Amino acid sequence: MLLQGAGEQPQTADFIKDVTEAEFMAEVIDASMKVPVIVDFWAPWCGPCKTLGPALEAEVSRHKGRVRMVKVDVDKNQMIASQLRVQSIPTVYAFFQGQPVDAFQGALPPSEIRKFVDKLIALGGDDGGLGAALEAAEQMLAEGATDDAAETFAAILDEEGENAQAWAGLIRARLAGADTDAAAEALSRVPAAVAGSAPVEAARAQLALAQQAAKAGPLADLERRVAAEPGDHQARMDYATALHAAGRVEEAIDQLLESFRRDRDWNDGAAKTRLITIFDAMKPNDPLAQKGRRRLSSLIFA
Repeated sequence: MLLQGAGEQPQTADFIKDVTEAEFMAEVIDASMKVPVIVDFWAPWCGPCKTLGPALEAEVSRHKGRVRMVKVDVDKNQMIASQLRVQSIPTVYAFFQGQPVDAFQGALPPSEIRKFVDKLIALGGDDGGLGAALEAAEQMLAEGATDDAAETFAAILDEEGENAQAWAGLIRARLAGADTDAAAEALSRVPAAVAGSAPVEAARAQLALAQQAAKAGPLADLERRVAAEPGDHQARMDYATALHAAGRVEEAIDQLLESFRRDRDWNDGAAKTRLITIFDAMKPNDPLAQKGRRRLSSLIFA
């Protein structure tokens, strides 16, 4: 895990084990006082067990010790199976703080297995230091240490490959370092499971704006073009893009709203589309985004 020193990362054998009735108290009840423990009741002759077991192991392994798993062969450990009223297999129990907290029977699809394990990890309250690492990376990014931030986000992804905040942070760090190609490459590697998440969509919008800004042209020239030809929507669009790239976000929004007010249908509603891209790239509670969305709505329904 991220907070462990070199050589301290737990091995898979530490958190996935075959146990007997004699070991059940120590490996399940006692161990669950620290982290949630999943108990997989199975047998060698059980077909669905051969599918569920490896899927559970893969998901548990992904979390590197924040949840543990023990496997109990019901043929060899009939007493404990009877005590827990295991009537068919596979049956899976989850223990935390010495008590059973969840269970299911039969094989589940991968998405449901993930939800089951994620719920247990949330119950355990241990994120393996990822939250602190994300905060540190965001602080680096805010201070302009873009390479350090990118490196930290990448390290988080080594631990949790589907962490949407880390993927978004990596893309934003590359953009902050003025490397749109690296940002685009990072975006292309985002797993499908989190590609549509809010943080990744926001980073995607920021990348789109950066790519558009590279084509916009010099800010002063665009300002003169708009002043000379107020009805030139392409010039106004390029001017707004350049303003946004220069950090003058409110002015960019103003220009796009003016373009929409003049002709909402120009270029298939390009001004509205660009405004939404800008809003999506901002935090949902950003006052500029909230104000801009209200103004756009007023124009739409005017």
